[in-house]
Amino acid sequence: MRDEVVRQATISAEIVKIAKQDAAAGPTRTGHPRRDYAPYRSSLLRHPTHELVRVDPEDVERLSPAFGHTDVDILESDLTIQHTGEPLGERINVFGRVVDGEGRPVRHQLIEVWQANASGRYVHKRDQHPAPLDPNFTGVGRVITGDDGEYRLTTIKPGAYPWRNHLNAWRPAHIHFSLFGTAFTQRLVTQMYFPGDPLFALDPIYQSVTDPAARARLVSTLDHEASTPEISLAYRWDIVLTGPRSTWMESEDAHD
Repeated sequence: MRDEVVRQATISAEIVKIAKQDAAAGPTRTGHPRRDYAPYRSSLLRHPTHELVRVDPEDVERLSPAFGHTDVDILESDLTIQHTGEPLGERINVFGRVVDGEGRPVRHQLIEVWQANASGRYVHKRDQHPAPLDPNFTGVGRVITGDDGEYRLTTIKPGAYPWRNHLNAWRPAHIHFSLFGTAFTQRLVTQMYFPGDPLFALDPIYQSVTDPAARARLVSTLDHEASTPEISLAYRWDIVLTGPRSTWMESEDAHD
């Protein structure tokens, strides 16, 4: 955070101003946010300012982490059974489909997820939020999509957390999704949110997607019928990789 104390009212006013500018610009803008979205303060300092450097994909692949489908265990999709005890918090199921712009299933897609625990704390040395860590919850998992593009995860609903973009800035509860195509260079990253979160209007990262319809596609839907009675609620979230209704994917320099 900069030495200047920036309050939520200032950030909110900037969000409204940019939204009005985009509305006046009409449908020429895409659903993707500006890389230098002013209310998201650090984006002004770290967004790319030059054209992308084209490289040989094969050279990148030789230096990139290796991954494959055979080493993804079916148990990795359940983030609540990775330790000897039960994690704290609200147990939830998250499920949906990964499809292309024509609605066709994206089969055998590697999905990685990571998230904060129920107190809003990540298991990471850079997270010094004073909320407690949960010894029975690491907050990472993997799953491979099925023949119909379907995936299913069991986890704990994450908590909101402060992120120092401005005074008393809090991120809405969310789960990070990373999707790999047929190569490491095809990786896409996005975030899934939960319906009705009162922090939506205050969050510069969520509001940086200035197209309301595109923002709405980042929010999951409570599916009561898919819940496990007496155990967990269920949230459906479909991911569209291409086309005008594609799910917003964040740039590589966004990590909050």
